[in-house]
Amino acid sequence: MVKCRISKPRPPFPSIYSNQLINSSLQLKSEIMFSTVQSPRLLLQCRSPHFHFPSKNPKPLRPKSLHTSPQTLARPLPPPPTSQILTIRKSLLSRSTTAVELAEQYLNRIRSTEPHIKSFLHVSDSVLKEAEEIDRKIERNEEIGPLAGVFVGVKDNICTGDMPSTAGSRILENYKPAFDATAVRRVKACGGIVIGKTNLDEFGMGSTSEGSAYQPELYSKALTFASYFPSFPNSWENIVPILRKRSHNTQLLKTLPQRKLVTANPWDLSRVPGGSSGGSAAAVSAGQCVVSLGSDTGGSVRQPASFCGVVGLKPTYGRVSRYGLVAYASSLDVIGCFGSSVADTGTLLHAISGHDKLDATSSEREVPNFSQFLTKDVLESKPLKGLRVGVIRETLGDGVDPNIIDSIRGAASHLEELGCNVNEVSLPSFSLGLPAYYILALSESSSNLSRYDGIRYGNQVASDELNSLYGDSRAQGFGSEVKRRILMGTYALSAGYYDAYYKRAQQVRTLVQKSFKEALDKHDILISPAAPSAAYKIGEKKNDPLAMYTGDIMTVNVNLAGLPALVLPCGFVEGGTAGLPVGFQMIGAAFDEPLSLLHALVVMKSWCFIAHSISSSRPGRIEGEGSSLASKNRLLRIRKALIPHKIEKNCEDFGRTLFRLT
Repeated sequence: MVKCRISKPRPPFPSIYSNQLINSSLQLKSEIMFSTVQSPRLLLQCRSPHFHFPSKNPKPLRPKSLHTSPQTLARPLPPPPTSQILTIRKSLLSRSTTAVELAEQYLNRIRSTEPHIKSFLHVSDSVLKEAEEIDRKIERNEEIGPLAGVFVGVKDNICTGDMPSTAGSRILENYKPAFDATAVRRVKACGGIVIGKTNLDEFGMGSTSEGSAYQPELYSKALTFASYFPSFPNSWENIVPILRKRSHNTQLLKTLPQRKLVTANPWDLSRVPGGSSGGSAAAVSAGQCVVSLGSDTGGSVRQPASFCGVVGLKPTYGRVSRYGLVAYASSLDVIGCFGSSVADTGTLLHAISGHDKLDATSSEREVPNFSQFLTKDVLESKPLKGLRVGVIRETLGDGVDPNIIDSIRGAASHLEELGCNVNEVSLPSFSLGLPAYYILALSESSSNLSRYDGIRYGNQVASDELNSLYGDSRAQGFGSEVKRRILMGTYALSAGYYDAYYKRAQQVRTLVQKSFKEALDKHDILISPAAPSAAYKIGEKKNDPLAMYTGDIMTVNVNLAGLPALVLPCGFVEGGTAGLPVGFQMIGAAFDEPLSLLHALVVMKSWCFIAHSISSSRPGRIEGEGSSLASKNRLLRIRKALIPHKIEKNCEDFGRTLFRLT
């Protein structure tokens, strides 16, 4: 048994760049992070989430992954809960914990992980105040909402009235809306607590989250400087002036290792979390919040969910109001959800769905109670008997990592074991979706972003002449990727090219919609990879826009058709220290989210049941501590049968990881 001591909870902080964070983060650099291989739900069972282990190396080291640690607490796994949200609600109503205690735990979690993950641009200073109000309601025996005590991360292109909303762009720096987006307002009405705003590619234009204009470069250099000179007074006020004076020509800073300045993937800090909702996905994966909101224009929820090993849901276009979402491509934008389980994701979707008179594109369809679809018993031998599943043939061909294909085929085999009728289906127009998407999305973004001119919207650059004011404000406010997309979109809409590009892309969009309709008439769901590869290295594709655009090929067709899609973790491929998660995409008919959630829940619970039942049969045992060879071989057989997993790691880690993901 590993001995540990529990540290005292640190006081809350108003901003992630405050003195308290600098001091606490420097102290935590020598600690082992609270491993999320062990379920983040254990936060609910601990008074403080910080465990201190004796370090053999006194020099502060940056962990390679937040999902592995040199040592694992030898304790039996708890029974698999169906939902963090339900667990929190039960804990609050039973008075076994308070909302304030939960708030302190999640804030402490952010303090310990944020210097490495960098998923948040701003952390709310009213978290404890809102938690206290929930506790007072419980003391008065008042009714609390379904999201009471649930901490929600919100992508920074979704407006919040009490925090800045910059869309990751300098042109909206310090912009604080006078209102909440409809989705945020509904989360708060259900008792949810917005814990902060998450990082993203500028205006949602990117697939890696490297395109944000708000990478804390000075903050990162300060931490690096202090780690090399521990005797130096490590307060923010002392370090920053020196760095500002020496940042351009000091030889000292040139000799320091350059730390990555972008949001990192919790499974491997040298890799991207995906984008553009990478901050929201990384925050859920690292246990910094319970659930989070993102936006999906061409896969910006589903691809990060696959990269970070969480559940990501893109609802049908019109299911969730877009009011308060900073527009990128209005006919494609959708607010989506992240969670560590299907039940949590469905609960969040139910809270934010419904017609909104402030959004003319929101549907007037009645929102079903998703919770009734999340209680399916998976102990039946064939719980999905008769479900017709189509594997999209075009997504398993050239250009897709062979390990990804193996994972998808393994998931399809598991669906067959659950009673599904699985066969391949061809979508002839699938390959046409990517070029059509980029023509349409860039054309719409060119129009939407024309409002940011320094006069109507956006920060203004001082100038004596009007045209210079427009040009300088946009030149200094927009990043390189945004400028590139505006130029391409303007070109596609220009006289003489409209029919050749934009009109033809709209015709292709109609073909994509028809091909999906024909396929879904014969199948209940379609499945495909969520991305052609696992998460790639930071900077690997930053200077190759075409390669980055190609990574969206698995997801953009769903946006063109306006259909719902859900991404589930389905395995791992080689990479990093803990392996890299892989997700597969389940596509349903329009407004068919309830059945998609039901099918996904059955799949995840069946994987969870098998992995948990085996790993919990030997509580407290890890490889090298007398685990039986028979049990190890049994785990290996199930691992190979259910999910291709090419990393030769110990079997119980695999079981723990599967449990954590569900």
